[in-house]
Amino acid sequence: MEKVQGKSEIQEFYKGTNVFVTGGTGFMGKILIEKLLRDTEIETIYVLIREKKGKTPHMRIDSLFDDVIFDRVKAEKPKCRNKIEAIPGDCSLAGLGISITDRQKLISNINVVFHVAATVNFNEQIKLAYNINVNGTKNLLNLAREMTSLKSVMHVSTAFSNCTRLEIDEQIYDHPLRCSDVEAVLEKMSEHESDLCTSQFLGNWPNTYTFTKAMAESLIKDISNGIPIGIFRPGIVVSTYKEPFTGWIDNLYGPTGMTVGTISGFLRVSFADEMQQADIVPVDTCVAGLIAAAWNTAQRNIERKTENIPVFNYVSSPENPIIWREFRDLNMIYGNTYASCNAIWCPFNISTVNPYVYSILVFFLHILPAAVMDLFSLLIGRKPTLLKVYKKIHKFSNILQFFCTREWKFSNKNTQALWLKMNKTDQELFPFSMKHVLWSQFFKRYLKGIRKYLLKEPESTLKSGKLRIERFIILHHIIKNVTVYLVISLALSLLKNTWNVIFG
Repeated sequence: MEKVQGKSEIQEFYKGTNVFVTGGTGFMGKILIEKLLRDTEIETIYVLIREKKGKTPHMRIDSLFDDVIFDRVKAEKPKCRNKIEAIPGDCSLAGLGISITDRQKLISNINVVFHVAATVNFNEQIKLAYNINVNGTKNLLNLAREMTSLKSVMHVSTAFSNCTRLEIDEQIYDHPLRCSDVEAVLEKMSEHESDLCTSQFLGNWPNTYTFTKAMAESLIKDISNGIPIGIFRPGIVVSTYKEPFTGWIDNLYGPTGMTVGTISGFLRVSFADEMQQADIVPVDTCVAGLIAAAWNTAQRNIERKTENIPVFNYVSSPENPIIWREFRDLNMIYGNTYASCNAIWCPFNISTVNPYVYSILVFFLHILPAAVMDLFSLLIGRKPTLLKVYKKIHKFSNILQFFCTREWKFSNKNTQALWLKMNKTDQELFPFSMKHVLWSQFFKRYLKGIRKYLLKEPESTLKSGKLRIERFIILHHIIKNVTVYLVISLALSLLKNTWNVIFG
């Protein structure tokens, strides 16, 4: 049945509301705040923010609005800055580190909560990861329970919180460890002691991030009775697709780091299964889904019982799958189109899941060339840096191996049902359906955005970047052909000598 074009139900839901956001200065948090300011008529967004590098929370809010991502909303709604208020605090502290005055302000005014804050460092020290991702969630829930006009709370988790399972449905899974038990043990340990025991805590989880995010979900199931809460699980979040600008990204997390390494000529070998699904999602469609999910959660949680907690898996594989080979190939195509003028070699990448082949390729394509270049740097009086760079690259690659060599079967029925529930106006305003993402178009914007926002290379240098890559490609083919010739010559020579020895 065709939906009737009309008034936005989601905009109506947010009109005049007061929203509390944790993690507002992070990658997804910025897009969330920008989208709420631009496409809803919220009253005020209260942002939990800590002091950092000598900057007060209020100074950091001002700095936040200097980001290019807010240029569009500042042009369309010049007074939007007045709708943002900083709440000094810290998710790693008891009670979120919020003062009594600010706490009462939130209790009296807040209607919608987005708990986006988390430490996204996969190998964060386990005590800190627990304090932020689990205790931070517990403290947020305790605050939410006191809010007198609360309509909805959205907890942002990750699609990989339950990566110990092959099939992941939109439900909360019980964690094998109780939060109270883990907390009690960690409190008695020093950081060094907890580091030594981290692997015992993790069990089958690959890192402290997924372990604590799974535990936070289990905690929500245990203690959120009476709170209108939902859980939103994004896949691997990358750049914007369309809004507010195409291709915007401000970090090197996950596959973006791999992409930058590849197009810059550094990363030539990857430990990955090219045929596995890459559950990547654009950050702007993800945030549109999160905003819609909060609206839907308010409607679904009328009885406010834990068995009614909706879970939304926001992933690409069920509706618009893309495998790692396609990810690599599209990166190569548009990496050459938007060539970096600071690349050290032409983009190419070999993937393997054989650890022996991987080690051999890393030695010949990473370590050996880096050692030669560092030696050359020493000879001309410059500081050698490439081997140190590759040490960081390999450490980063090792973290991603778990996710690039496995595949999960996700269910996203709740997410699809949410899309179908929205009228056409809301679908146009909050376009989160992954069916409508054209991967070729996305990657063209993604690579262009990486060049512009991460590598900080102006469009005027594009021609010189392409020329640089063309020269490297010629040199690459020369070296490859010479190497093949030498290997074949050596093999024939050895074969001839062996024949002479045997047959005289």
